[in-house]
Amino acid sequence: MTVLVVTGGGRGIGAAVCRRAAREGFDVVVNYADDRKSAEDVAEAVRTVGQRAMTVRADVSDEDQVRDLFRQADELGSLSALVVNAGITGNTPGKLHDQSVATFRRVFDVNVTGAFLCMREAVGRLTDGGAIVAVSSTAARRGSPGEWVHYAASKSALETLAYGLAQEVADRGIRVNTVAPGLVNSDLHAAAGMPDRPQRLAWKIPLGRAGEPEEIAEGVVWLLTPAASFVTGAVLPISGGF
Repeated sequence: MTVLVVTGGGRGIGAAVCRRAAREGFDVVVNYADDRKSAEDVAEAVRTVGQRAMTVRADVSDEDQVRDLFRQADELGSLSALVVNAGITGNTPGKLHDQSVATFRRVFDVNVTGAFLCMREAVGRLTDGGAIVAVSSTAARRGSPGEWVHYAASKSALETLAYGLAQEVADRGIRVNTVAPGLVNSDLHAAAGMPDRPQRLAWKIPLGRAGEPEEIAEGVVWLLTPAASFVTGAVLPISGGF
């Protein structure tokens, strides 16, 4: 059995990862924060292709809830892989000096502390030869000025966290990598009050369009499989060149 936990698996990139991983033979634990209906729909899609699935509600920034998430995941069997996908922008685009301390702290709580908590729980459970993929953003290197510098900083921290962990667990054959999506058609933009953002900024992308969650999922799932057996500590941009 190959058991995969996907945080923020109910929508967007996370949901696409769950569906694609199921076709690769993974049983999937779909974590969600609020939208149970979407998470249950994803779980049903996993079952449709013959794999097992469960949904678990948990705020990844809460230590007790993360522990419970992984305890419930244990019911499916030994953990094979983790995708750290849950993340937020703070939903308040604007210059850095206009951001509140509360927004800054919440973004880091979810995007960085949440990743740490999930990675910590996973490392003790992962079978030797398992894999972790963190979902970052090309904003980590672009800085996202005028919109989400705080978000970009959290994603840069996430990449460093994943790189350091990759060195620590390599002797067990556990691989830890990061995927950095560029501009993607997902509800992240609508949640921030800018539903037209992917279309508005598409001119900056050399390939001329925003990406789709399914395109990001292909890279994430590849990194989980033996096809990427010699890849660890890497950051894979999937961004159309932007």
